[in-house]
Amino acid sequence: MANCFSSPRVIYGTLLNDRATLTRMAGAFTQQPYKAPPVNPVLYIKPANTYAPPGAQVEVPSDPGVVRIDATLGVVFLCDTRRVEPHSAMSHVAGFVIASDITLPHDDLYRPPLLQRCRDGFCPITPRLLPQPDFEPDTARIDISINGKLAHRRSLEGLHRSIPQLIADVSADMTLSAGDVLLVGAPEGAPLARPGDHVRIDVAGLGSLEHSLVAEGAHA
Repeated sequence: MANCFSSPRVIYGTLLNDRATLTRMAGAFTQQPYKAPPVNPVLYIKPANTYAPPGAQVEVPSDPGVVRIDATLGVVFLCDTRRVEPHSAMSHVAGFVIASDITLPHDDLYRPPLLQRCRDGFCPITPRLLPQPDFEPDTARIDISINGKLAHRRSLEGLHRSIPQLIADVSADMTLSAGDVLLVGAPEGAPLARPGDHVRIDVAGLGSLEHSLVAEGAHA
């Protein structure tokens, strides 16, 4: 049974955690300045201004006039988590939520995507938490529909790091506190959406999240 989930303490996003994305970008990783794929998880923060409830009308700036819907699963932490092993990582998890990690499209690998991912309302998230024992995340399927039509489908079997491994690797360098949310990663080929579009994200066994997009300034 789902439990109420109040505003998250901190939401951490994960980049480059989809095997198909890593395959597509393999050539870019060999170029300057890095010359190799990242070894550790690549993280960013979705600050409090990005949080939005289901049904939110999210504003899209006129330039570029389009956003990418990086629908994903959020892992909510039960307790402070530091230096855990993969085999024990899930015991630190309170449960799971659905997140629409909205971003302005971008291909820049070398700068933190703050301006692209941290605009107001750019993280609608479900307020209901499905407890960890009631859901099998590693094989979960996530469907993204735009205006009632299926636009993208993914399975979390395609993650580069499994959820237990991701928790272990992130917690090796930092404490994940009770109430924090760790987004497990954006899908390869996530769909674009525009003002006027209605977005629905379905996660089998977890539920759904819906929101819409409006032109920036529509609420003024």
